[in-house]
Amino acid sequence: MENNEKKYAIIRYSEIAIKGKNRRFFEDCLLRNLKIKLKGFVKKISKRYGKIICEIKEGFEDNIRKTLENMPGVANFSFAIKTNLEIEEIKKKTLEFLIGKKFDCFKVETSRANKKFYLISEEVNKIIGKEIIDKTKKKVDLENPDIVIYIDIEEKEAHIYDKKIKGIGGLPVGASGKVVCSLSGGIDSPVASFFMMKRGCEVVFAHMFNFSKSANIVMDKIEKIVKELNKFQLKSKIYFVPFEKIQKEIITKIEPELRMIIYRRFMMKIINAIVKKEGAKAIITGDSIGQVASQTLENINSIYDAVECPVLCPLIGMNKEEIIDVARKIKTFEISSLNYPDCCSFMIAKHPKTKSFLKEIREKEKKIKNEKNLIEVAIKNARIELIE
Repeated sequence: MENNEKKYAIIRYSEIAIKGKNRRFFEDCLLRNLKIKLKGFVKKISKRYGKIICEIKEGFEDNIRKTLENMPGVANFSFAIKTNLEIEEIKKKTLEFLIGKKFDCFKVETSRANKKFYLISEEVNKIIGKEIIDKTKKKVDLENPDIVIYIDIEEKEAHIYDKKIKGIGGLPVGASGKVVCSLSGGIDSPVASFFMMKRGCEVVFAHMFNFSKSANIVMDKIEKIVKELNKFQLKSKIYFVPFEKIQKEIITKIEPELRMIIYRRFMMKIINAIVKKEGAKAIITGDSIGQVASQTLENINSIYDAVECPVLCPLIGMNKEEIIDVARKIKTFEISSLNYPDCCSFMIAKHPKTKSFLKEIREKEKKIKNEKNLIEVAIKNARIELIE
């Protein structure tokens, strides 16, 4: 390809295309996100039916690739050159596009969005294929080609490219509303956050910390996790909520076997208040049935009873190996694996109760008389951080 040839990114979506009357809303949401994320990398962005086309600034192809590979809503994308709709020009540009590419056999695949174009797709394939054979002496292989040359015939121009690079699909962030994730610092909750971003949710993060448990180390780790997750959404907000006073109150009133459940009930109440403050719709957790003592069905029931809003658990039926696989793919595993003092494990029994009874838990919790004040103070003293 000539060095001065303009390059374009052709961005495609799949799920958005079946949204019926709501399709435009999702398209506009994706377009808005692309304009923000690709600012400085592209000259202009335009929406077409079923795709979005960006004219790339020279030298930014790698930046665009990394961005699009991690953008919810993008099914796949290609880097292309543009030509007019004259078949002789398409032949010329195709040969230029193939300069420097190594292959022995090829296939031409034409898509004709412009049904008024005077050649059907099969005719374009044959004409361009013959030109490549004549000029390069390469062979056609329709079953197992070394390279596929794609030609998209649009209303006013054609695009030529050779790869469809896979994105993560799903829905654009912001299309499904806002949620608040209980981010512990472990492996699971970042993966749960990723899955919700992929479903179009803007995720706000809430982390409970104890000043006496190496707070700076823990907060630094949480920031690193969120910075890694931030590549999937436009920006992220973190609430660092001090939990020490609440823990001390629980320790003085609740026996060790039940403290973990009461800890988590209070954490959920705090997050429920943040949900209201943020105008969010739900709480997200990294819970997976039976993984730890707090995640038995009985204990999940006792813990989630503490809140008014819906609690969503994207990992609920996954095993640890499956969660770790996703954590590795989204690059949070190594950060999450760093040792840190877990707030929930502070001063609890060696063998916490795995089958709690909701009536008993509610009665025990009544011993903490100043609950409302403790939650309000914790949220008031929270440190809020915005990561862009």
